[in-house]
Amino acid sequence: MNKIRIEQTKNTFPWLIMILMSSVTFVGILSELMPSGVLPQIMADLNISEIQTGNLVGYYAIASAIFAIPLISLTMQVNRKYLLLILLGGFAISNIIAGLVYDYTLIIMLRVIGGICAGVMWPMISAYGMRLVDESQHGKAIAVIMAGNTLGISLGMPLVTTIGNDYGWRTEFIGLGVFIIVIGLIAFVALPSTPGEKLTKSSSPFALLKIPAVLLVLLLTLLGVVAHYGVYVYITSLVDEIQLNGGIESALMLFGAGSLISVLLAIKYTDKHLRLLTIAMFALLIVSMGVVIMFGKTSGIAHFAFFLWGLSFGPLVTLLQAAVSRQVDSAVDVATSVQSSVFNLSIMIATAVAGLLLSIYAPLSLVYFAIALSIPGLIISFFAKKTLS
Repeated sequence: MNKIRIEQTKNTFPWLIMILMSSVTFVGILSELMPSGVLPQIMADLNISEIQTGNLVGYYAIASAIFAIPLISLTMQVNRKYLLLILLGGFAISNIIAGLVYDYTLIIMLRVIGGICAGVMWPMISAYGMRLVDESQHGKAIAVIMAGNTLGISLGMPLVTTIGNDYGWRTEFIGLGVFIIVIGLIAFVALPSTPGEKLTKSSSPFALLKIPAVLLVLLLTLLGVVAHYGVYVYITSLVDEIQLNGGIESALMLFGAGSLISVLLAIKYTDKHLRLLTIAMFALLIVSMGVVIMFGKTSGIAHFAFFLWGLSFGPLVTLLQAAVSRQVDSAVDVATSVQSSVFNLSIMIATAVAGLLLSIYAPLSLVYFAIALSIPGLIISFFAKKTLS
């Protein structure tokens, strides 16, 4: 009966199921970034330093990067639906308990648990979704599922931060945990059950790293993520330097609008125009950063630069995961876990290098840094006809 259901799903694109999966990536990114919006509250409540509070996000990301590959490999044979439900349970429990306890060390441990769940969830959910659609719709499935990530950053973060500021950070954490439980219950009823697959020597992480096309996609991941996040992590400093009218709220609103539009374009065109979209992603980043350099203090034009940047940023996750998934015939979960680990590692590199640049030079140095990384990314994408076809 379940096989018939999956085959029927493959014949027509299962929008409701994909939107449900998108809600998982939505709460996944919120679970990771949520402390960022209420750092002062957490510092005051737990009586900890700014660095200790920042570790609530840092250790989460480190756990995601470290555990993604080994745990994806270990759970390859587990039913995809049941694995996703376990991960949602981990997200919910870690957030709810973190909102109830007062011991910093315990909260850090709970954040690590959440990070481990994220390390498994990000690569496996795309592969799970791809199994439910025809091969010609793989890119579309990834785009819809990963739209939750963009929506979480552009819409979810302002919303949960407002809740945290109005009702307290503990209410924010517990509320997200309860919302995740609701998603888990709907997923238990609505998601189709699909078996795992065996991990072989040819589909191991080490075997995948021997494939030139996979390495090329990982290089594009490194260049694209470090270029984008090197500026995004310190966007407030950039906005302050160019004295943008409307401040950070205006910048994030335009950035979010651009991201949403590009996500919709990615949903429609990723399957047929992956290479063109990847080229456009790097090109738009170069153009937007160039506009900031030349017209950063010109009202209107500067605002348009943040919109263009959002257009470039929106499909980042979608395009890179779609690219790496095309390089393998089986064990897509493992391939996307390798790419996901490089993605998280790249965010850590971006934060460290950009922070160093910011301590020596002005915030505009981050803009030049993004352009310097985007140019080789653009060139590689242009000539990677076979890999991105």
